Amino acid sequence: MERFFKIEDLQKSVKEVLQDPSLTYEQQTFRLAKLAENSLDYPVAKEDPFYDLYERGEICDLDEGHAPYAPRYVLPDYGKFLREGSKFLRLDPPKNLLEALSSLLILYRHVPSVTRFPVYIGSLDQLLEPFVQREDEAHARELIRWFLIQIDRTVNDSFCHGNIGPQETLTGRIILEEEMDLQNATPNLTLLYEEGVTPDAFAQKAVLSSLTCANPAFANHQAYQADFGDLDYGIASCYNALPLGGGAFTLSRLRLNKIAQGAESVEDFFEKRLPRAVQVLTHFMEKKIDFLVQESAFFKGNFLVQEGLIHLDNFVGLFGIVGLHEAVGHLMDLEGLEGVFGHDPEADQMGLRIMDRVKEEVAKFKTKYSPNMGHRFLLHAQVGAAGDQGTTPAHRIQIGQEPDLYSHIRQASLFQPYFPSGCGDHFPFDETAKNNPGAVLDVFKGAFQLGNRYVSAYNDDGDLIRVTGYLVKKSDVEAFNRGDQVSYDTVQYAKDPLLDYGVLKRKVEGV
Repeated sequence: MERFFKIEDLQKSVKEVLQDPSLTYEQQTFRLAKLAENSLDYPVAKEDPFYDLYERGEICDLDEGHAPYAPRYVLPDYGKFLREGSKFLRLDPPKNLLEALSSLLILYRHVPSVTRFPVYIGSLDQLLEPFVQREDEAHARELIRWFLIQIDRTVNDSFCHGNIGPQETLTGRIILEEEMDLQNATPNLTLLYEEGVTPDAFAQKAVLSSLTCANPAFANHQAYQADFGDLDYGIASCYNALPLGGGAFTLSRLRLNKIAQGAESVEDFFEKRLPRAVQVLTHFMEKKIDFLVQESAFFKGNFLVQEGLIHLDNFVGLFGIVGLHEAVGHLMDLEGLEGVFGHDPEADQMGLRIMDRVKEEVAKFKTKYSPNMGHRFLLHAQVGAAGDQGTTPAHRIQIGQEPDLYSHIRQASLFQPYFPSGCGDHFPFDETAKNNPGAVLDVFKGAFQLGNRYVSAYNDDGDLIRVTGYLVKKSDVEAFNRGDQVSYDTVQYAKDPLLDYGVLKRKVEGV
């Protein structure tokens, strides 16, 4: 890491962006803005231990920028917006479906995030059902179809996320049916599933949609409701559960594998290196949040704040982890023990020991923010980023070492409960699963009964694929690899996971 800004380096980087034929104009603009932001220093002193751990790869800021001027993830209260309109946007409350859809599309254009696009577009069926019920169904379907098309063509990043459920609605059925036909990568969708509330027929339709277009994923609504208590929540970005009317200030992460590789012994890892890394990262995250809240203009002047669509107290810091699989393997070697994470109880127990210590150390830190989350950061199962060669996302089992489906789900249930702010496992199925969506639904029900929070499925032969949580089309990655321009930003992030990290080699399941 270059700790001191050099104008020559900035000028070189600017020129490279301007001359890159694979970038659209909009993508160039975003990269130029990030270069300008990163001409400032990180909000920690130059002698801070953050830099040493960053250079060793033990901690990672996910390229959020040196001086964040908007929260990483924002979840506006879209229901309030539809009820009251917006003075800033000069919009009255909508009176019909066309006005509601148009109003939402206008607001989406003004919702920031780390991707510069909205990462949460609301519980779409709940928002739109009152308007749909007053329309002819064919007309409502046509309007929703074009609403989905416009999102896909203008929100050029599949971290954009919408929710449906847990109740069945006409709007929810229309969205599923249209998505199966459109095969869009955006928005990413999650069904908030609750057994006894979500009808089996509707859930099976969602499974069939997942096996047709990789959308939606399934979230354990009861588990997340228990996590957030009196706060409403939404699933945003990849699979991040966050307070509605708030969101995430920041997401930074530990590479547990890198920390383990630097340890001289298991005791050194647990008693020195892991606690120190957590302390350094929580301190760094707090400094970033300080800058965002105290120095940037966002919480002082943004209309989302002024109109009560978001509230400072509903934002939280996300503390992420990756590389648990490799960390377990290295510590087992240090102990002279045999066993593979995801297969052997001794290895899984080592993983649980690591997560218990991470949870304990993160809980020691008290942030001055996030009163609605008890002034604590939330643990997050982070899915990966650039430079993650040899690092398995989150708590997952390394691709190529997956056990059978049911053992895999039982093992995941040991780890998913650690992560109230988001986690998930993804299962590609073969073509035969489409003939029996009820069997796949039974698998998901069993996963939730074991305590899993989030699962998803897709057809291994389809063009759309879940990478680490977000969706891309294989054909778009191929085009990007040829040097062609592709409108979706997310494609650039998917290239390494698909081509180098083995995502296309996940174990394919049958039912």
